[in-house]
Amino acid sequence: MQRQQRYIAVDWGTTNRRAWLIDREKGALESYADDQGLLSIPAGGFEVSAREVRRKFGEWPMLLAGMVGSDKGWHQVPYISCPADLTALADGIYWLHSGAIGIVPGVCQTEGQADVMRGEEVQAIGAVALGAVGPDGLICHPGTHSKWVRMQAGRISGFHTMMTGEIFSLLRTESVLSSQMQGEPVANSSFDRGLEQALDGAPLLSALFQIRAEHMLSKRQLDGASFASGLLIGCDVRAGLATARPDDAIAIIGNRELSELYARAIERVGYRSHIVNDGDAFVAGMRAIVDHLDIDQETAP
Repeated sequence: MQRQQRYIAVDWGTTNRRAWLIDREKGALESYADDQGLLSIPAGGFEVSAREVRRKFGEWPMLLAGMVGSDKGWHQVPYISCPADLTALADGIYWLHSGAIGIVPGVCQTEGQADVMRGEEVQAIGAVALGAVGPDGLICHPGTHSKWVRMQAGRISGFHTMMTGEIFSLLRTESVLSSQMQGEPVANSSFDRGLEQALDGAPLLSALFQIRAEHMLSKRQLDGASFASGLLIGCDVRAGLATARPDDAIAIIGNRELSELYARAIERVGYRSHIVNDGDAFVAGMRAIVDHLDIDQETAP
């Protein structure tokens, strides 16, 4: 990447895009977000869309991460296999425009259960750089496809994905339960009821149908969205903590509202947790990658 005092870091996802103008010494100076994720970009439109970001911040070098590097993005960038560290991510960057724009690779897991991520790897590395998670810590990334990431000596040693958010969305929009799930999930008695059933090992597919049955029988007032959220997050957390160590303090990287629901579930099991702002983690990860690139340039023959 062209070495200038400032650069632009972009978290380019499927539905949304976030960008920051970063000064090498001062950190993030400005930021903005829009809905120009992959689904909004027409075929061949990524270069034009990237120019829109530069019009907001200036003609600085750009470093992109997330689904922009997928098979549906600007350019498909090969995954880095676990264990993946800062050096591997920096070395795997795909460069465009003679090094003026780079796309950070995602991370894959090929041993055991196959898995992939794009974007969360930057946040994981950034959380370690911030000191928000230890070099051997456990990270939870809530979201459409939530991730549980094990760090080992500061590297991503392994992870697994839960389709929690996507299943919730499908239930709310496409299932027989949809009319009872139109509210936003909150941490109320219905959420706690679903959470307790999930943590106790209740069969998910049977437990979900309680939303329909209790509505038809008018047995009690049940907040369907919160109950379903409790069930799904409870199943997610129960599986995610299966490999947790007794002394793990789980770092939850995500937006505040959803992260608080996960924190409620994690602490119900008896583990400590703390919430890390996902934007802060992303910026810290991109800064760590750029700093590493600077060192490589300084030591190159």
